[in-house]
Amino acid sequence: MKLLLIIPILLSFLLSLQGMPKWIKKCKQIGFLWEDMNKYKHPKNVASSGGFIVVVSFILGILFYVTIRTFIIKSPDGINLEIFALLSVILILSIVGITDDFLGWKYGGLSKKFRVFFAFLASVPLIAINAGTSSMSIPFLGTINFGILYPLLIIPIGVVGATTAYNILAGFNGLEAGQGIIILSFLSFVAYQTGSSWLTLTGLVMIAPLLVFYFYNKYPAKVFPGDSLTWTIGALIAVMAILGNFEKIAMFIFIPYILETGLKLRGKLKKYSFAKPNKNGGLDMP
Repeated sequence: MKLLLIIPILLSFLLSLQGMPKWIKKCKQIGFLWEDMNKYKHPKNVASSGGFIVVVSFILGILFYVTIRTFIIKSPDGINLEIFALLSVILILSIVGITDDFLGWKYGGLSKKFRVFFAFLASVPLIAINAGTSSMSIPFLGTINFGILYPLLIIPIGVVGATTAYNILAGFNGLEAGQGIIILSFLSFVAYQTGSSWLTLTGLVMIAPLLVFYFYNKYPAKVFPGDSLTWTIGALIAVMAILGNFEKIAMFIFIPYILETGLKLRGKLKKYSFAKPNKNGGLDMP
C-alpha cells in the first residue's frame, strides 16, 4: 500500500522531465527570454518562468496523492482539507507569479504593493481552516497562546514574509532551485520525525520536479525560475511549517533570507547584487 505513495512523486518528476524541454523550446519560439546576468555580455537567450512547469507538475502530483487517499487508502482524517488549503495557497501565488513574469517581460511587472497584497490574499485559505496550532514556545518567554491572533496575524505574516524573502535571495544560476531542494528536503525530514508524513510526501512531490528544473537552471542556465517558482517555494516552506507546527525551525532556516531582505531594504529594494561575468565563464566581485 505504501508503495503507491511513490507514484505521485514519480508523476511530478516525469511531468517535469517531459514538460521542461518543451517549455524552453516554446519560450525561444515566442521570444519569452531574459538576460543572463551570469554570462559574459549578458546574452538574452534564457527561457523564462520555468517554474510554471514545476508548479503544474507539483499540483498534479498532489492531486493524484489525494486520489489515492480518497479511493484506495480511504483515510477518514481531515488531512485532505489541509491539502486543498495548501494547494489553494500555491495556486494563487503561482498564478500571480506567472502573471508578474509575463507583465515583467513586456511592461515591468506588478508593483511591490500588489505583490504584498496578493501574498496576503494567498494566506486566506489557511486562515479559513484555522491552520496550525496557536500555542508556540518562544525562547526566554515560554509557551504563549496567541489565540485568534495566530490565524489573523501570524499566518499572513508567515506567508507574506517567506514568499517575499525567498524571492529576494536569488540571481545566480541554480541558486533558487538548489536552495529549495535543500530546504524542502530538510523540512520533509522534520515533518516525518514529527509525525506529519503527509507533509513529507508533499515536500518530496515538489523536490522531484525541482531536481529536473535544477538540471536546466544550473550554469550555464537554459531556463530561469521566475516569480512563479520563487513565490511557490517560499509559500510552500511557510505552509509546511504552519501545518506541521515547526515554525521555529523554518524561521532559523530563513535567517539568511531575513538578512538579505534587510540589506536590500537599505537600497529601497531597487538595487541588485549580481556578480561580474568574465570572458573565462567565471564570476568576479562587482
